[in-house]
Amino acid sequence: MLRLTHTFNISTDVLTSIVAKEETVRRSKACAGVADTRIHNVERDGGVVYSWRGASGTTRVGKYDPHTKQNKLLYTFDKQVCISSCSLNKEETLLAVSLTQFTRRGEECFKPASKCLTLLIEIHPINNTKVLKAVDCKVKVQFLYLHTSRSVPLESHLLLAADDGYVDQYHILLVKQEGYRVVMQNPERLVKDRVAEEFCWAQWDSVPQRLYYLTCREKHVLKCVQFFPDRNFETVFELPLDLPSNLFTSARFVNFGHDHYQEKKNEGLNMVVFTDRSGTMCVCYSHPLCTQKESTYTIAFVHRGFSKTYTVALEQTATSGSTVNLQPLFIHLGYYIVVYLADHFLHLINCRQQDLLCHSLFLSGADAHVDAIGADSVILSVPGRRLLDVHTGRIYTTDLSHDFLLQLLSSSRPEAQRLAALHCMLVHLGPDQDLEQKIISWISENVMSFDAFDQIQEFILASLYRICYQQSLSLDKVLPYSSVFEKKDLPVALTAIPGVKCTPELLAQPVIKGKARSLQGYWEELHCVIERLKYFEAVPNPRYRTTQIKSEWTKLLAAMKSDKKKSPNHLRHLEENTKKVLSMVDTWRLDKRVVPLFQEEDQQQRALVGLMVDKLREHLNKHLPRLGKKKIDTLVVNYVAKLLELVRHMLESVWLKLNLGSSVLCLKQQGSAEDWAMFHVMCRILEATEGLCLPLPPGYSTLLTVLGVRCLPRHTFLQYVDHGFLQLTDPFVSRLMTDLDNSDGNEELKFSVLKRLPECMDQRVCQLWDHPISSACISREYVRRLLEKYSKTRGSVQLDRDNTCFKPEFLPLTYLAGILTDTEQQAPNPFEEQENVDARFVEETALKQTLMKLGLEDK
Repeated sequence: MLRLTHTFNISTDVLTSIVAKEETVRRSKACAGVADTRIHNVERDGGVVYSWRGASGTTRVGKYDPHTKQNKLLYTFDKQVCISSCSLNKEETLLAVSLTQFTRRGEECFKPASKCLTLLIEIHPINNTKVLKAVDCKVKVQFLYLHTSRSVPLESHLLLAADDGYVDQYHILLVKQEGYRVVMQNPERLVKDRVAEEFCWAQWDSVPQRLYYLTCREKHVLKCVQFFPDRNFETVFELPLDLPSNLFTSARFVNFGHDHYQEKKNEGLNMVVFTDRSGTMCVCYSHPLCTQKESTYTIAFVHRGFSKTYTVALEQTATSGSTVNLQPLFIHLGYYIVVYLADHFLHLINCRQQDLLCHSLFLSGADAHVDAIGADSVILSVPGRRLLDVHTGRIYTTDLSHDFLLQLLSSSRPEAQRLAALHCMLVHLGPDQDLEQKIISWISENVMSFDAFDQIQEFILASLYRICYQQSLSLDKVLPYSSVFEKKDLPVALTAIPGVKCTPELLAQPVIKGKARSLQGYWEELHCVIERLKYFEAVPNPRYRTTQIKSEWTKLLAAMKSDKKKSPNHLRHLEENTKKVLSMVDTWRLDKRVVPLFQEEDQQQRALVGLMVDKLREHLNKHLPRLGKKKIDTLVVNYVAKLLELVRHMLESVWLKLNLGSSVLCLKQQGSAEDWAMFHVMCRILEATEGLCLPLPPGYSTLLTVLGVRCLPRHTFLQYVDHGFLQLTDPFVSRLMTDLDNSDGNEELKFSVLKRLPECMDQRVCQLWDHPISSACISREYVRRLLEKYSKTRGSVQLDRDNTCFKPEFLPLTYLAGILTDTEQQAPNPFEEQENVDARFVEETALKQTLMKLGLEDK
């Protein structure tokens, strides 16, 4: 599960070089003097500070540079000494060494004495040694590695931590002599500041230059001191912790190097603080052992405002009867924290998404075994999220095994493990094209949904979460990352881990000192995370749920299927959203596409794309207004565009795996086994996306329906259409009418499809089919338009379909009968009764008018 790759081996990187330089050792029969090499510290720049016993009875200190792969001798003691702590400054001019004094009782037997001598040594040039401390307690030394704008710094800073419970910082002024020699200016009067006191535990983080320590006055308070390049230091963080009393018999030090001469004590508690630049802080500590049958440890998620205590039942192993160390090891991997107890379990804890246990991975037995870490190993954390094995002298980079995680996806594994492994690969290990390809291949081979979760939905949401989370950390709380939250009732398999008891508790409110505008870097991000946490705890449903738009989704689909255009302004607005998304999608890998998508007008999917953009934008503007409308619009368009691209990528991977070609679009051939497999995968994608109300790429419905005709029996295909699973799009129907001949079976299929088309679409399709029925349909429509035009110019024609003797579906004859009836009604009826009129007067008037017209009036 945990993959360790060694980047440093003291046997090959150091010992070989030492033996080559000391000829006297090579002549001797035993190399014990040189072989006694010990790593004391790993500085911020990755340099390894070590010591060895020289052939002439001396103790020498050297440094290994991982960049140049070279070893450098720093200092030689003229006798054998016991180095308990050692640190080198950034310029490699000063060496701080803490020596443990011993008195000899025999030739090779040493008894610890009560003296610790701390020296500050000039190593370039070697001309001065100053005693900093000579006390009865252990002392740890550590140089600061602060960024400075000067090419040659004029000051070095050294931390000196004693297990009496205090930490001092020494300011060592430097001066440049003779153009190249850098020496201490006034070694007898070094200025020092008290950094911390009355602590029982301290941790040094060399990369961010922070000191954490735990006070034990009235209650345990975790404090953090931040060292700055332009100012001295400042206590910026305090957090009260509910810890057992009397945790340590003496002060404990983390990341201050390793003391090879200290007595090993099982004090019942292992504690470490992990931070990440994304604004996460986790305090991890084990509990004192009460029994050999269980192990208890706590992870305090400071950025989430709560802690979780895990109690794991330990299996009886072959080594359970021996006095092995039962304190777990904590390893930070950024998005995850590894809790590892050799020969027992490995718990991969998601430190960002802690809503459900199923997003953390728990392994036991052989699955939890890590080859490089045994039960008796002494492992230290070193800069760069690496591990140092003190006994073997090796430094490892830590990572998760891709191959092992893929094995956890097998059907023999519990579904909680499969979900955790899938989420880990998609969010933590991505983006990795090869790994993503293997996950898609696994989905295509296990296409049916599992009982506890839908693997296609998980793939889409987790991938989108990773992509957008990298763009803006603020989206952590508002975007969906898993599909299981869409379920009404969560399965028990996702809410519990067999053999593991989890107890959540609220944390005390941490105190970040200083105003937000004065905070920088990590502390600014942590402050924002905590403030956002307060807001999200006060508002309902801050995380976007795709199913929340179900009603809008249904209404829009109904409007698209109806002939009437409802809310044209709204549809026009959705189309503008869609154009923004597709304009981005259409620029991706145009020359490498193998699946015919994004190449046609699909009004339904285009409207659904626009709807998702609209609703997601509205949600982000509500909960993250500080991002600004412009940035939110960009994030939303990217999110939906990546969604369409993910679907296309899934289709493309399966398409290439099945070796499909352009012949898939031919309706004359029956579908092969590969066509059926592709159709099955596309049906599952359609089911998964509809379950989350997610749009599909334009052209998806056409391709799916084409595969349906090729693979399904005709009656089954029509049932899929009637239930709305397959869509009769314009491109599909056009291809159906033109590609298939008019055989009896094809003619029946075409009639069945025409019967299911809306009237507006029916007229367009008939023009593509060379058939008497389609010709009759075209003729009827033509006559209807002519008669409608006539009726508009001559007045409206009232049709009484109930009284007419003609069949209403024969529209031309019905309209003709209506027009004749209307004309007949407008003509005068000669048989109607006329009013009494003076006939003589009418005749005389008519004669008079006639004479006037003919010009015979004067004759």
